[in-house]
Amino acid sequence: MTPNERQHTMRFMVFIKFCDDVGDPPPELVDAMSKAIGGAFADGSMVLTGGLYPLSESTEIRVEQDGLTVVDGPYAEAKEVAGGFAIIDVRDPDEALESARQGAQLHRDHWPAWRGAIEVRRIAGHDDPG
Repeated sequence: MTPNERQHTMRFMVFIKFCDDVGDPPPELVDAMSKAIGGAFADGSMVLTGGLYPLSESTEIRVEQDGLTVVDGPYAEAKEVAGGFAIIDVRDPDEALESARQGAQLHRDHWPAWRGAIEVRRIAGHDDPG
């Protein structure tokens, strides 16, 4: 099915979360993810994907009662952090969950020691009912 033939109605943000010091992924996982991501771009279900720099290179602006505070990372309270993301365009929540499950399975198959979570959240649009 080509991107123009798909009838996408929902976008989701998918976060890949893990400990910040997990290290580099094995080449087998990189190859498997590249193939899966390439297929998703080809069929129109992948909008954007990328990795995120570590918390040590992040900055957070906190809104507090007495004003705004700018805090440079890393943050001691962070246990798991988003290390990667994808924006997907799918027909329904089940398709979004299946896409995330497949990504989780690739991690399990090609990096057995990896532990983390994949969070799937719908992106609200201006034309959403509510």
